[in-house]
Amino acid sequence: MKNNCCNNDSVDISVLQKHQRRILFSVLLINTMTFVMMITAARFSGSSSLLSGALDNFGDALTYALSFAVIGFSNTVKAKVALFKGFLIMGTAVIIAFQIVWHLFHMETPLFETMSIAAIINLAANSLCLALLYRYRHSDVNMSSVYECSRNDVFEGFAVIAAALFVWAFDSGWPDILIAFILLILFLRSAVNVLHQAWQRHV
Repeated sequence: MKNNCCNNDSVDISVLQKHQRRILFSVLLINTMTFVMMITAARFSGSSSLLSGALDNFGDALTYALSFAVIGFSNTVKAKVALFKGFLIMGTAVIIAFQIVWHLFHMETPLFETMSIAAIINLAANSLCLALLYRYRHSDVNMSSVYECSRNDVFEGFAVIAAALFVWAFDSGWPDILIAFILLILFLRSAVNVLHQAWQRHV
């Protein structure tokens, strides 16, 4: 009877890991395509918040790739990778800070049409990723950190849409800069959360 229970546990873990791999591959693919779309739209629209979102998607794609690679590894390994992902998010925040400062000295009004279309597509893609990951948000430190990134992406999606609306309403680039700054704070908070959880599991 004991052997049967152990075998069932092994099968359950194997099935869970298989599902996690499939979900992570899906969100990795979605984020990669969204990054290409966002970086192109940011280039043509001149939007700082879109560029922030694009950099976030790039960081998330790397995060999902790392998470995919360590499925099935020990909790210690997952905690170390989660630490790296936390520093990756922090690095993204630093890059966003630099590009915000650059746009402050090179102020321009972004193209509303390009910005809004890209923002809506981005929100839809991020919402799909969050829905796919929701079931696994408490599976382990690996999936928890991935879910944290995806949840931030949904907030980012709404924020960039708001930026586009305010840019249109005021015909100014300042709302775009303001939203990019708010996203910066969000990324820093997320990095601290991921690092804190990973450090607790690591020690």
